[in-house]
Amino acid sequence: MDLTRAYLQGQLGSRDDADEGADVEEFERFGDRSNFQQGKTQRTQSERPTAEIDALPLGEVVQVHSLFADVLIDGATYKCVQRKTLAKISDTQMVVGDRVRVAIAPELNDVAQREGVVERTEPRQTILTRADSFKAIHVHPIVANAGQMLIVAALHSPEVKWGLIDRMLIAAQAGGLAPLLCLNKIDTATDSQDMSDADAVLRHYESLGAATIKTCAVSDMGIDDLRERLRDKVTVLAGHSGVGKSSLIRAVDPTIDLRVGEISRIHNKGMHTTTSARNYRLTVGGHVIDTPGVKLFGLWNVNRESLIEFFPDVENETAPPWRMESYERILDSLPGGQTK
Repeated sequence: MDLTRAYLQGQLGSRDDADEGADVEEFERFGDRSNFQQGKTQRTQSERPTAEIDALPLGEVVQVHSLFADVLIDGATYKCVQRKTLAKISDTQMVVGDRVRVAIAPELNDVAQREGVVERTEPRQTILTRADSFKAIHVHPIVANAGQMLIVAALHSPEVKWGLIDRMLIAAQAGGLAPLLCLNKIDTATDSQDMSDADAVLRHYESLGAATIKTCAVSDMGIDDLRERLRDKVTVLAGHSGVGKSSLIRAVDPTIDLRVGEISRIHNKGMHTTTSARNYRLTVGGHVIDTPGVKLFGLWNVNRESLIEFFPDVENETAPPWRMESYERILDSLPGGQTK
């Protein structure tokens, strides 16, 4: 079964799907409820007048909390919950970027008390997901309807891990997002050979169709170029903790106030500052969606047979040693392989 296609079309949620290996916790939403009760809930939701829901305001989820979501409607933010029947039959909870139809509570006129009920989530055009492990046993959607994914790596501090970058490239491509690889902190290059080696890696990614850019948030190098690449687009930010995603956002748009994390002196790894995906509007147009720093980026809907599709250089035997090593590590980590 093609889970990516089914996921985008909103077809997940049946026990048959779960039996085919999609061991996703959302399949257990009904628990021990009988099929009759589940069918009743689905009928109740489907019987709601479509035209009536179509006429409701269309909003966009900008941040998700444990029990509600912040939804932006015509420039105003509303605290919204899903209608219970919708939540019970949905394959996943709302995620940042979801476009939703909202019934606004008219009796709440105070700006501080804007509230609403999500009556429907519109079909997702793209979806970025993260699995809870390399085995991709449980799937966790992160962002919906973004156009591109800005994958940020630091040349040093923390050290760049091209294997993690490859996983993020696969996640972007599998979810329908255009990848843009940003090598940040280029001022940390130890010498000209160090930078030359990094440039060779970027050129190889470009040969595979991925756009690349080099930046330094401290000196503003590459920031103007990055700002233009983000203009009027919806961009997801991803990268290992401490690579400078928040600093880059602030350099691109100083009006956006983000916390900037520090690097752990013991492990030379980034300290997490962002705890959940959040949508920020850029003054030049477009949006950036900041995501939590990623230590494990498991792959969803990628198996040992389909992995080669994301490594055309391995298939045509033009891959450099580090790409071959990355392919073999990911291959061994997938179900059926010998985990290293």
